[in-house]
Amino acid sequence: MIVVTGAAGFIGSCLITKLNTEGHTNLILVDDFSHESKKANYLEKQYLQTIERAGFLEWFEQNAKSVNFIYHLGARTDTTEFNVELFNELNLNYTKVIWDICTRHFIPMVYASSAATYGLGEHGYNDDESKINLLKPLNPYGDSKNEFDKWALTQTQTPPKWVGFKFFNVYGPNEFHKGRMASVIFHSFNRIIEKGNVRLFRSHKPDYKDGEQLRDFVYVKDVVDVLYFAYDSLIKNGIYNLGSGKARTFLDLANATFKALGKEPDIEFIDTPADIRDKYQYYTEANMDKLAEQGYLTPFTSLEEGVNDYVTNYLTGKKYL
Repeated sequence: MIVVTGAAGFIGSCLITKLNTEGHTNLILVDDFSHESKKANYLEKQYLQTIERAGFLEWFEQNAKSVNFIYHLGARTDTTEFNVELFNELNLNYTKVIWDICTRHFIPMVYASSAATYGLGEHGYNDDESKINLLKPLNPYGDSKNEFDKWALTQTQTPPKWVGFKFFNVYGPNEFHKGRMASVIFHSFNRIIEKGNVRLFRSHKPDYKDGEQLRDFVYVKDVVDVLYFAYDSLIKNGIYNLGSGKARTFLDLANATFKALGKEPDIEFIDTPADIRDKYQYYTEANMDKLAEQGYLTPFTSLEEGVNDYVTNYLTGKKYL
């Protein structure tokens, strides 16, 4: 059996589709299944059973001998939540228990870290594990992910295979339920449909023109391909970046969304809110050399190709992957 936590969420549900496509239907889906807005994400997937997040650790302890692999993608991901104890409970300590069970029962484990661990990027975006102790995340969510990464690297007893992936700005199908935490592409699409224009943050740094702040946008289909590679390869244990490896501007993103809809760009610039202005990232780009060195050489989808596929095949008509 393969366990997927966060299975009803954005990346988790897309991973289930990938696993089903590869012939894996012996799946255990773990999440908080009380959210009706997530139901469509897993409704037509093939799996053995669902287990509520609150009862999973007990189930895992009792059934570990039947589990062959775990993808631990479930987490509290709200970057505007500042309850540190909540992140300690749901992200840090929960993951430590999963690690311990995997270690004792020799179960390979892939888990979700985050590019939020890099903070303002003072030390770059290179997944060099020797620099992880230097990183300064900007919020409790990023802290919780970084604290687990640091903890994992100090462990002498580990799962037989363990890999943490630092997700950059992931976008794509199955994020309808995410509300304000959905991708900028999702919000841009809806704004164009409703208002005919897109709003982007104005630059407050002289080195950047309005809309030319840069992010590493990575398509979710590429993300799940990498996650499957981690299952199906002899990848070395450790922590890896998972982005496209190419920073693109928000203007590029907006223009690609208008083009996918067959509309002329209409972009309005607004001030970055004062409460987040000093913590706003102007540049992120994943260094992907480490993953390539492990044999993952598949090209990543370009922003234009990804946005076009997402808009035309999923957002238009509200279809799921």
